[in-house]
Amino acid sequence: MSLHRSLLNLAPVRQGTLVQPQSTRLGSSYRFYHRSTLASYSLIRGQHPDSPRRSSSLATATTLGRSNHAVFMSHPSTSSDNASESIRYTPDGAVLISYRDLVRNPASLAPSIERAFGSDPECLGLIVVTDLPAEYPNKRSRLLRLAASFAALSEDAKDKYVDSSSKYSFGWSHGKEIMNGKPDTLKGSYYANPIIDAPAVSGELKQQFPEFYGNNIWPSADEKSVEGFEEAFKDLGRFVFKIGCELATACQSFASQHLSDRNTQLSDLILTSQTTKARLLHYFPPQQPLQPLEADDSWCGTHLDNSMLTGLCSAMYLQHGSKVSASSLPVEVPPPSPDAGLYIHTRGGKVVKVSIPKHALAFQTGEALELCTAGRLRATPHLVKAGAWTPEATRVSRETFALFMQPDTSQVLTADDTFGTFSKRIFAKHYDAAEAAS
Repeated sequence: MSLHRSLLNLAPVRQGTLVQPQSTRLGSSYRFYHRSTLASYSLIRGQHPDSPRRSSSLATATTLGRSNHAVFMSHPSTSSDNASESIRYTPDGAVLISYRDLVRNPASLAPSIERAFGSDPECLGLIVVTDLPAEYPNKRSRLLRLAASFAALSEDAKDKYVDSSSKYSFGWSHGKEIMNGKPDTLKGSYYANPIIDAPAVSGELKQQFPEFYGNNIWPSADEKSVEGFEEAFKDLGRFVFKIGCELATACQSFASQHLSDRNTQLSDLILTSQTTKARLLHYFPPQQPLQPLEADDSWCGTHLDNSMLTGLCSAMYLQHGSKVSASSLPVEVPPPSPDAGLYIHTRGGKVVKVSIPKHALAFQTGEALELCTAGRLRATPHLVKAGAWTPEATRVSRETFALFMQPDTSQVLTADDTFGTFSKRIFAKHYDAAEAAS
């Protein structure tokens, strides 16, 4: 399958074209954490003039108004130069930008981008994009409901879409990943590359890196209750990918200050990659109270993403009937607990709950970006809590979608590692132990 033509007007890469990415050094040697993903051909180049540097001090936020069902805040920029635009925030303190500004005047967002991804102790390493095109809510709702429908299929049906040869990195995965030292059974994931179905790389690379260069696995067209799954997955994935590439272009002037090779274009690394991966997540309803030591990151342990940038949809909570089945019709409800949801460790180490507005997208930094900037742009540690347990919580699941934008495996991240060799260690940590125990 060719690259989707509508994505930023890219010329297609045909399935039969053999691509051997060049190794390009990005940064110097640095320590390792958890995960990573990157890319490299070259189709679009966007660079903005150097933006004024802002003071790192954060003025007290004041409420301005409502948009997209969330209260947004702002404070005047305190730049030593002439950046007069205010920076807007969600109530949780996440930097917020308008998609209209991202498209029409990305250079004007430089202070907001530095505030979101910089090194100030209050920085979250996450930015929220609002005022998205009108079709986004339907794309999100359609796929997230299909996540719950797929998870409700019989085990025999789901097993048809499991791929152990890729370390469960394509198709359905449940209980295969090691998290907090034990198999993670609290969530199930469906993995696919929404941009290309079959990577155009050599057989040797496919054999060496099946986690990235495998073929997509899709539910059969006649699989009951999940009709249209492939179309919905690709539709939302390509939407998030397009906006992520536009954000990467807007980030260039800020990121280039920290890259060892300032000629490196973040948008190139993402756009030309054949390792892009999306993860559709279903968090199963907790069936019993958690132990105190498990409660802090009960639904998903603290971790870093492998990517350069990760796109995140706002989670959807669905209440199921007394017996969850593929034929049940869950109802969207608020989170089962005020404490349920996504949490982020700020650059200063404080743990902050972050709620992504329903009709917005969020993007956070991953470890690949940290490595190729020698730690100057740090990855964002995050976790997901189920919150306080109640009997009602046993019927409420959490659905969400993440898109990992990352480079090809040959991309050099440090003096000692490519993205491929780095990722191999991470997969070994999270999956090889599970295979040995099974």
